[in-house]
Amino acid sequence: MTRTLAHSPGHPDPDRLPEFYRGVPGKRVIAWLLDWVVASVISALLLPLTFFLGLFVFPVMVAVVGFFYRWSTLAGGSATWGMRLMAAELRDTEGLRLDGRTAFLHVALHYGLLIVWPGLLGSGVVTLMTPKRQGLHDLVLGTVALNRTL
Repeated sequence: MTRTLAHSPGHPDPDRLPEFYRGVPGKRVIAWLLDWVVASVISALLLPLTFFLGLFVFPVMVAVVGFFYRWSTLAGGSATWGMRLMAAELRDTEGLRLDGRTAFLHVALHYGLLIVWPGLLGSGVVTLMTPKRQGLHDLVLGTVALNRTL
């Protein structure tokens, strides 16, 4: 059976169950900002271990810490702490939580879009246009962000 990006058997149908996707783009933006705060705090706490030399490369340090923070939290629970606070989570093409490999690829593609800002802008536009509110990195991997159900 061939899977397409438009049809993933594990994702709720956005036409029949729109509540799974309602408000997700805004939640992702807020979660993204919260996650940068978390990565910055973790980086600041690690500064003494670098004998404060990390101050000279603090933005790079935050980016590296943020990468590992996002990868570990997505692999461990399919949501970063920011996403959990916003009641959102990621699911793979089968509707399952992300495994370590998919979480790594999701974060790597996201960082790639951050580096090439037109890609990030394009991803934002695509997110607002797709029925499942998927960004470019979601479309590539077949992942989807959903409102978390209780």
